[in-house]
Amino acid sequence: MSAHSFSNTSVMLGRSVRHVTRSMDTIITVTIMPIAFMLLFVYVFGGAIQAGTDNYVNYLMPGILLIAIASGIAYTSYRLFNDLQSGIFERFHSMPIARSSVLWGHVLTSLVANAISVVIIILVGLLMGFRSSAGVLAWLAVAGILVLFTLALTWVAVISGLSASSPDGASAFSYPLIFLPFVSSAFVPTDTMPGPVRAFAENQPVTSIVNTIRALLEEQPVGSDIWIALAWCVGILIVAYAFAMVAYRRKIA
Repeated sequence: MSAHSFSNTSVMLGRSVRHVTRSMDTIITVTIMPIAFMLLFVYVFGGAIQAGTDNYVNYLMPGILLIAIASGIAYTSYRLFNDLQSGIFERFHSMPIARSSVLWGHVLTSLVANAISVVIIILVGLLMGFRSSAGVLAWLAVAGILVLFTLALTWVAVISGLSASSPDGASAFSYPLIFLPFVSSAFVPTDTMPGPVRAFAENQPVTSIVNTIRALLEEQPVGSDIWIALAWCVGILIVAYAFAMVAYRRKIA
């Protein structure tokens, strides 16, 4: 990214972040549902679930964080759709700015907003008994995976925002993503699931990502899960970015 593009992206990021900070209800809304799931599974279902651990909050935390991110990226799609409908894109394109900076402003805002949500959820988890013996490097690795996961899903959100014909349509794509962790190792071990469900759960991206984050937080060997998780995140990111840029060029042509 050139210095000109970087400067333009910084301006667009500042604009989008101001919109988010002026309506903090979006972040509150994003965090409420994952926290509600955490309360429900820990205090209502936790006693009946055999996860092979004495601290079910620790087991649950990685999946809850992914649900929060999947929920949060819907607002990126919604904000992008609103910008398109308001005509602000045409105004930006009439200025001497890098066209990609408009999209990157929304994408980086998604990183900021989701980071705030993740921190809030971890703080609530600490109140509920979440504990981790992970060191600084392990936490940095967890943060890196969450950033990569957020970027990958945000570019999927950009495609939806550019292609949708209504505000509801712009954000509806996130619903399947939110519930994908439920058919993974996020809430129960996959070996407790029926055959076909287990096969799907063990071969979808959320399971490898959850297993990697859980192992890092517990200072356990990550095995091959980390490479599978990275491959999923990078693969989704590359494909989503390519399709988003094609959709963007068509939209502004």
